[in-house]
Amino acid sequence: MKIAVTSASGYLGASIVKHLSNLIGKENVIAIARTVEKATHLGVEVRKGDYNNRAEFDAALQGVTTVLLVSGMDEPQKRIEQHRNVIEAAKSAGVQKIVYTSIVGAEENNAFSPIVQTNRQTERDVQESGLSWVIGRNGIYIEPDLEYIDTYKKDGEIRNCAGEGKCTYTSRQELGYAYAKMLVEDQHNGQIYNLVGNGITQAQLAADINTVFGTDLVYNSVSVADYATERKSELGDFMGTVIAGIYEGIRMGANDVPSDYEKAAGRPHISALEMMTNFKNKE
Repeated sequence: MKIAVTSASGYLGASIVKHLSNLIGKENVIAIARTVEKATHLGVEVRKGDYNNRAEFDAALQGVTTVLLVSGMDEPQKRIEQHRNVIEAAKSAGVQKIVYTSIVGAEENNAFSPIVQTNRQTERDVQESGLSWVIGRNGIYIEPDLEYIDTYKKDGEIRNCAGEGKCTYTSRQELGYAYAKMLVEDQHNGQIYNLVGNGITQAQLAADINTVFGTDLVYNSVSVADYATERKSELGDFMGTVIAGIYEGIRMGANDVPSDYEKAAGRPHISALEMMTNFKNKE
C-alpha cells in the first residue's frame, strides 16, 4: 500500500501525513507538494505536484494505491479544474481510491456559498471517477481564532456577525487523525462524513478562550452588512467577502450540522476546550 497526500506542505496535509505515518509507517506514505522543499521535514518521500499541472500529477501518482486530495485554495471556478487534474491523473495512474477534503456550509444564500458550490462539484467528480471514494466535509478550523488571540486581547472582544448561531469547530489535528483512518480502512468507502465537533456559540467560544488563556473577552455581534464592510476594509474585497460569508453562514445555522466524526475516526471528537488546550501546549 502506498498512500499519497496532496498539498502536504500545508497545515492540514502535514497533519494527515503525520497521522498516516503513525498508522502504516513512513515508508508507505508519499507527500505531494507544489514546492518539494517545504515538505521534506515530514520525513517521507516527497514528490512534486502543482494542481495546475496535470503532467506533474501523472508522474507523482505512479505506484500509488490511494490518494488524499486536499481542496485547493484558489478562486472558486479555478479549483474545479485543478481538482479534476488530480482526479484524472489518479485514474490514469491506476490509483484505486480517492479521499477528498470538502467543507460544511450552505450551498446558497451567503457570500461563502460559491466556495461551497465548487466543493460540491468536486464531490460529484470524485463520486463519478470510477474509483473507490470517501468524502469528508470539514468544519471550521478553531486554530485561526487562537492564532488571532493577540488581536482579540487588544480589542477586548470577539466581534463578528454570527450572532447566536452555533459553529461545530474542528482542528487540523482532529481532521488529520480522521482522514488517516478514512484512507486506510475500507469500511468508509462510499461515505460522506461531516467531520465536525460539538456546536458552540461565539459567546461560548469567548468563554472557553478566557478559561484556557486567562483572557477577559466578550462577544459582540454586529450586522452582516457592517461586518462585511469591516472585513473588506481590512482584508480586501475577495477575502473580506469570504470571511464575512463564513460568519453569515454560522448565523444562518449552516455550520450546526450533525457530526459523523466518530464513524470516521473510531472515537469521539474532542471538545473546544481540549482543542484550545492542545493548541496552547504546542505553542
